[in-house]
Amino acid sequence: MLSGPLRISLLYLTCLVLFQCKMQDETQRGTLIILDAFPSEFVDPRPILVWLPPGYTPNRKYAVLYMHDGQMLFDSTITWTQQEWKVDETMTRLLQKKKVRETIVVGIHNAGRFRWSEYLPQVVLNQIPDSIQVHIIHHWMQGRVLSDGYLRFITSELKPYIDQHYSTYADVENTFIMGSSMGSIISLYAICMYPEVFSGAACLSTHWPLDVPGFAPLETDFDLPAVFMDYLSEHLPAPDQHRIYFDYGTASLDALYPPYQKHVDTLMKQRGYSVANWLTREFPGEDHSEQAWARRLHIPLEFLLRPE
Repeated sequence: MLSGPLRISLLYLTCLVLFQCKMQDETQRGTLIILDAFPSEFVDPRPILVWLPPGYTPNRKYAVLYMHDGQMLFDSTITWTQQEWKVDETMTRLLQKKKVRETIVVGIHNAGRFRWSEYLPQVVLNQIPDSIQVHIIHHWMQGRVLSDGYLRFITSELKPYIDQHYSTYADVENTFIMGSSMGSIISLYAICMYPEVFSGAACLSTHWPLDVPGFAPLETDFDLPAVFMDYLSEHLPAPDQHRIYFDYGTASLDALYPPYQKHVDTLMKQRGYSVANWLTREFPGEDHSEQAWARRLHIPLEFLLRPE
């Protein structure tokens, strides 16, 4: 249940807004609801975007997909890259073809300069020497370690709100999470930390090095990704109840990822994952961008949200 102050604060959230970024009416491309400055006891307030599929009705129940970097999902005119994931277009097309179950998409805005603070798994910091912790927290995370709090925000504040205000299947079988780059890292961490909440995670262009490109590299030979790999080897969720998707391109930042992904694929096999519940895809020539992720978004959506 939401706390009293949180319930009161939510009264001030922005109400229903038709999605007009591309001048489509709601029957064609669904409806976007903007919850402005969604409050939290664990992280800073931020906008939440709730996309309702065409024909949404409270008389039916819907699965829910939570997506990170929410400001990059629907409208290229407001993004710093002038690119978008085209979530509404892709979901609408897949629903028309009956390739995915009826699903609400919840886009969670990132925290700007604190994005790395929310997306770098806290378990990694807990396992490394103090001197390296200090370097990472100071140079990469603006002095704040927020990933565990971010996941508590999603699971104990945002999800209860969504399940209370929309017609959802609240069970684990119909709750999913997705992101790209460091958003992939936090998605994978989420399904490991909360396997009773999320049944599927999609991780596009997973940023396995865990560093901030162009910022203060570690002045050490310490293998930061290896710490996270060790965590995964012990905490990947049960394969008979979960589904995990990975992919990567071969250009720009994505060119760094294949060796790491190969190791993770080995861990997936050791844990007992198979083609029934795990997919890793390579996309030759694709780079690290919203345009690239938009071009292949249908693949993880079909993998996670296939009709039962």
